[in-house]
Amino acid sequence: MTASREIELKLDCDAADLAALADHPLLHSPDAGHVTLHATYYDTDAGDLRAAGLALRVRRETGPDGERVIQTVKAGADGAGLFDRAEWERTIPGPAPDRAALDDTPAGEVLKEAGEPEIAARFSLVIERAWRPVRYGASAIAVTLDRGRIETVRGDLPVCEAELELTEGDPADLFALAQALCETVPLRLGALAKGERGEAALAGRLDRPSKADRVAIDPGTTAGEGFAAVARSCLRHLRLNEAVFLENRDPEALHQIRVALRRLRSAFTLFRPVLAADPRAVTLRDEIKRVTEPFGRARNLDVFLDETLAPEIERRPEEAGLHDLRALLGAERERAYAAVLAILDGAAWRGLVIDCVAWIEAGPWRGPAGTPEGDRAAKNFAADVLERLRRRIKQRGRHLDRLEAEERHRVRIEAKKLRYGAEFFAGLYAHRRKDRKRHKAFVAALAELQDHLGALNDIATAHEIGAGLAPPERGAADGFPDPAAAVFSAGLVAADVEARTRSLLAAAAQAHEDLLEVRPFWR
Repeated sequence: MTASREIELKLDCDAADLAALADHPLLHSPDAGHVTLHATYYDTDAGDLRAAGLALRVRRETGPDGERVIQTVKAGADGAGLFDRAEWERTIPGPAPDRAALDDTPAGEVLKEAGEPEIAARFSLVIERAWRPVRYGASAIAVTLDRGRIETVRGDLPVCEAELELTEGDPADLFALAQALCETVPLRLGALAKGERGEAALAGRLDRPSKADRVAIDPGTTAGEGFAAVARSCLRHLRLNEAVFLENRDPEALHQIRVALRRLRSAFTLFRPVLAADPRAVTLRDEIKRVTEPFGRARNLDVFLDETLAPEIERRPEEAGLHDLRALLGAERERAYAAVLAILDGAAWRGLVIDCVAWIEAGPWRGPAGTPEGDRAAKNFAADVLERLRRRIKQRGRHLDRLEAEERHRVRIEAKKLRYGAEFFAGLYAHRRKDRKRHKAFVAALAELQDHLGALNDIATAHEIGAGLAPPERGAADGFPDPAAAVFSAGLVAADVEARTRSLLAAAAQAHEDLLEVRPFWR
């Protein structure tokens, strides 16, 4: 069976937004239709298909033209919103999976290698789908509006989303339509396909923060393709944690949002030679940094309250000023969180994220306006980038324990870029055991340096927070903390934390030397 390519943009919304889309003038079509979908996802007890990045679905479609049953094998997605993946479809006679029809698909190969184990239902979907084919620009786009539920043994999940699938033409038109719809309807870039949501719900991961997935870059990849893979991964990481933070304000989700944003901005920097001919790269990178600046304040307060102040209170619970300080900064954190939520809930933010994925997938940098660097082998490009970053750390980190705070911060930034670069390009060095071992050793040494530099940065941040304390609008008599006691306690906390500086500086200097002694994995 020959695989087809599915290029589909998924947009999350609520029921009112879906109704607005149904009446949107850009989506009017004389060929509109409706179908009811009952789908079940299958795997082995050991999860062999999931482990191979595959999903097996059997779907019964009931509409005006009758009923049919379709069995589909889908390859996994590595990004957010845009699902460009292979799929293998076949009409089958009944509701149970047809094992013979899997023989010509990757799922058949996986099952054969696993010893032909039994497959069983994982979860089901019931969807009411309105669909309509539209023309936009020079392209044909199939628009589907889905509303329903995912049924799992852990409970049901609502489904409310729009999908734009390119059936003919230019992917740029797909994004242009999405951007036009977002001007009047608050759509958000989708992060998970329905099957992925079902699996995440079964695993209890749906409402938990998540770390970045490994980026899928193979040795045969070009540098341009490598950037696209990295950027997709960063956006997926961002959107998964954005959804969690919007739902429950989890501090770790906010931290992971910031990590995703730093990784994305670092990707723009590391791949600058690939993107140099497209000025939009700099514009997007700077706009991401500008819009998300308030996120840093919220995260700094999280670190100070939970990692610096909490241990001090545990050590000296009788000191009232520490409790006043916690109450004062707790109120400040609430204001900082409100600022973050206002950004994430805003149309400008939603539009910026969709602009990013549109530019990543269909920007001028990918066409004739791109640079020759984009066509270089990713492995050669990676070696140049990583070597340059290591050289900077070596030069700027000399006598690290004697550097001023600002100079140490620059070394920390370079170390962070090198760490992200090592993670981005890990797939290029995963095919030989020797390369994997060298990569692991290098990243471990780099992480040690980052940990010490990060702790020193937290000390500097603690000083800044203490120096920036402002008294509350009402006085202690109204139940608010005593500002004078809080400020005094902030000074004590900063002094206690500062006492660790000398040992941290020595440890950072040693970690810098140790890193330089580890053989770079890219050589």
